[in-house]
Amino acid sequence: MLKMYMRGVAEIPAIQEVAVEQLLGRPLNPYEKRYAPQRLFICGLIAVPFQFSRVAVIGTRQPSPEGLAFVKKLVKKLSDNRVIIVSGLARGIDTAAHREAIRCGGQTVAVLGTPLTRFYPPENKELQLQIMSQHLAISQFPENHITRRRDFILRNRTMALISDATVIVEAGETSGSLSQGWETLRLGRPLFISPIILDRRLKWPQSMMNYGARVLSDVEELLDELPAYDFRLEKIIKT
Repeated sequence: MLKMYMRGVAEIPAIQEVAVEQLLGRPLNPYEKRYAPQRLFICGLIAVPFQFSRVAVIGTRQPSPEGLAFVKKLVKKLSDNRVIIVSGLARGIDTAAHREAIRCGGQTVAVLGTPLTRFYPPENKELQLQIMSQHLAISQFPENHITRRRDFILRNRTMALISDATVIVEAGETSGSLSQGWETLRLGRPLFISPIILDRRLKWPQSMMNYGARVLSDVEELLDELPAYDFRLEKIIKT
């Protein structure tokens, strides 16, 4: 079983249960319904349904200095354009994406592979609590659910579903991030790959590019792919 910490009861704000359709503010199409969870548990302050575009920034738990620098530049540019940064709260790239969004005054959504009442990885407890109190955390798993490794693949599918696009920063041939990449392509959403991994003799980047993934050489190219949202006054989720 994965090592994680349970919550202190007083630490976590109120959790709400919503349907995916409520989160996105629209019905799901047949492709989206295939793997969509029946319900989601959410905790935080970002307005629901989402009123701004969302980009998932994901990758390895062991990033290179180049990968971390890429994350900082990408997240800063997206946040400056009011794009919500989505990631999975894992070690490495995910953690860097969440922290950079917070640092530069943007918004971030953490999609967990565990119930919201648990902290995994344990060292991200304070970051998870900060996201739950000031941004938004999402899980498809109820409080008493026993976490298994497959749950993180299910989490990746859900992350692809609620994001308008996905960027894979760094990932090896067996990385869980690849499952989200393929799901993003299946949903017909834009999938971008950072240029820093093209010279690492990996097979998966070309495989995904054969199905429509693109190398992200300019953040403007990604911004052009995002749907337009009305910049309405945000409302706070009542907790």
